[in-house]
Amino acid sequence: MSKFAIPKDGWEGFKENFSTDAISGFIVFLLALPLSLGIAKASDFPPLMGVLSAIIGGLVVSFFAGSRLTIKGPAAGLIVIVAGAVADFGGGETGWHLALGAMVVAGLIQILFGLLKLGKLSDFFPLSAIHGMLAAIGMIIIAKQIPVLLGVDPNLSAGKDPLELIAGIPQFIKSMNLQASSIGILSLLILMGLPLLKNKYLKKVPLPLLVLAIAMPLSVYYGFKQGGPSYLMVKLGNFIGSIHLNASMAGVSQTGVFVKYVIMFALVGSLESLLTVKAIDMLDPYKRKSNSNQDLIAVGIGNTFAALLGGLPMISEVARSSANVNSGAKTRWANFFHGVFILIFLIFATPLIEMIPNAALAAMLITVGVKLAHPKEFVQTFKIGKEQLGIFLVTLFFTLLEDLLVGIAAGITLKLILHVLRGTPISALFKAPIEVSFEGDDYLVSIEKAAVFSNFIGIKNRLQEIPPGFNITIDLQKTRFVDHSVLENLHHIQNDYEHNGGKFQIIGLSDHKPISEHTFAARKKIMHHISHRKRRTKLFS
Repeated sequence: MSKFAIPKDGWEGFKENFSTDAISGFIVFLLALPLSLGIAKASDFPPLMGVLSAIIGGLVVSFFAGSRLTIKGPAAGLIVIVAGAVADFGGGETGWHLALGAMVVAGLIQILFGLLKLGKLSDFFPLSAIHGMLAAIGMIIIAKQIPVLLGVDPNLSAGKDPLELIAGIPQFIKSMNLQASSIGILSLLILMGLPLLKNKYLKKVPLPLLVLAIAMPLSVYYGFKQGGPSYLMVKLGNFIGSIHLNASMAGVSQTGVFVKYVIMFALVGSLESLLTVKAIDMLDPYKRKSNSNQDLIAVGIGNTFAALLGGLPMISEVARSSANVNSGAKTRWANFFHGVFILIFLIFATPLIEMIPNAALAAMLITVGVKLAHPKEFVQTFKIGKEQLGIFLVTLFFTLLEDLLVGIAAGITLKLILHVLRGTPISALFKAPIEVSFEGDDYLVSIEKAAVFSNFIGIKNRLQEIPPGFNITIDLQKTRFVDHSVLENLHHIQNDYEHNGGKFQIIGLSDHKPISEHTFAARKKIMHHISHRKRRTKLFS
């Protein structure tokens, strides 16, 4: 698109794109409201506090964000950490208040991350480990929501880890509430079945809204509000009366637990948010580039503010952000409008919200979990290479067995070991020798020893020093090993650079053997194939 067609930002953007952004914000609100309620309940937070975070993510964070099209709000990917924090800090209301204290500190750290320009943090983590972590989160969400979907008494699932919950499914089925489970299963069929139908009109219907339109009347018909167990229905309480300083710093006395969750909130929240910003930039029809550092600051501000008042941690959430782009959003005002609509609905329609059965919310969260842990994620990773699947599975296993920090650390450790075994010099694991030379409009970037995920930040920094509009050649002739994460990231950099009028090519891989047939498979140099004449091949045409 022409640069003259790019939507204006700020107040001018508000006036120019009011109608499109307001419509998109309304559509996102329809998705965000039930998901925010469900995520809060699954996190052992008061449901109202998930809605509070979505409101802050829209009304406050929009003005600081470094990305134009992302929607800020509570995310299913953090359920595991939040619920774990509440439990480890003592559970119940006490655990909630103490977990909020760790979230306040984590929010301040996120602001610091942005000020220190650590928005490139996501480039350090290997893609296979990230996908393994997300798949594990998906499986944990599914395991925790199955009892809720079936209307089981929460006492039967309380205190059980994910593997115990999976093993307990037969018992949950025996103890299920037939009426509640019928709502949950029907909701799940709608959410997972209707997208399979090739109907252009159905694709325009927000499925969570359709689920609520069916589930709420059914809950009235079954009499859940009058005579059913209290755990079958959403309970909000007094919104205005709940908004005060809820965070407690008393959890600092539990030093190990406090530090653990501060790190997890700050690290995993920042990582998920940065990955979403990167993904949504690729969907932006105007090809605008977000300021990831500014976005971290914005999310940190939102998380600090939300945690003080009792809300869930927020990120740039991928499903709502994708819906925002698909609905025609032009500027950050769509995120603002989504917060406005949630606030209006909360003030004027609380009784309506309290007609929502928890089984319907569980179905929505299980759908999210299935997307994260879908079998195609395993297949796609295997296609990239067997070792990538190994890293994926190790990360997944240790996340299920212990927690996210242990899981991601195990995945990174295994990948570093595999890199060394494949010929990467230990001296190049975290810093690759790079030489940049130029003549006229041509820049040559020569990388030696290895180009791997753990030294990619240094490579990216050197590439970002080159102005737009030139001819860049990346020469990998002198590398012994180039991994999948680097090749995929270089591909994205190539797309961005060429979009801005420059040229970008990768050469020097003719003596490297790919470990699979995947386009971005890792490549190891075959020493006995090296000829005296330097051979160069272009990787991306």
